Amino acid sequence: MTRTPKVVQSEAKNEIKVDLDSLPGYYIRRLQQIAVAIFLDESREFEITPVQYAALQAISDHPGIDQRTLARRIGFDTSTIGGVIDRLDARGLVLRSASDTDRRVRLLSLTAAGASLTRTVVPAMLRAQERILAPLPKAERVQFMRMLRTLVAGNNEMSRAPGETS
Repeated sequence: MTRTPKVVQSEAKNEIKVDLDSLPGYYIRRLQQIAVAIFLDESREFEITPVQYAALQAISDHPGIDQRTLARRIGFDTSTIGGVIDRLDARGLVLRSASDTDRRVRLLSLTAAGASLTRTVVPAMLRAQERILAPLPKAERVQFMRMLRTLVAGNNEMSRAPGETS
């Protein structure tokens, strides 16, 4: 059942009451918290965050990617992706190298340890995805994912960190 956002204004008390349970943004924020918690639970032995995993996987898929393109690819803020890369670099998982065409640009690649971790964490990541979707009947999961992609693509430009949409 879909609920329309419910707002009630009381003239006498000059207050506005909003039913949080009727707000999609409230549930999207809660689902993000839950998704991160499940990912961290499943992957705790690897000491990796969802953003770090996304960065490693994107670098694995696109060796030599620059930080700005990486940020856009995973929908992460360009001003904070450097910190993510710093932490991965400190763990010996990524290498930064200067571009031949622009010395200011740092190209990213995985170390052997980074490639190994990226492969090794996949089963835990997949278990996390399954747990996130587990409350939905299997028949509704494809539709849910389609609707999520539609919402993200339709609102992508409103993001502080627009990502590449497919």
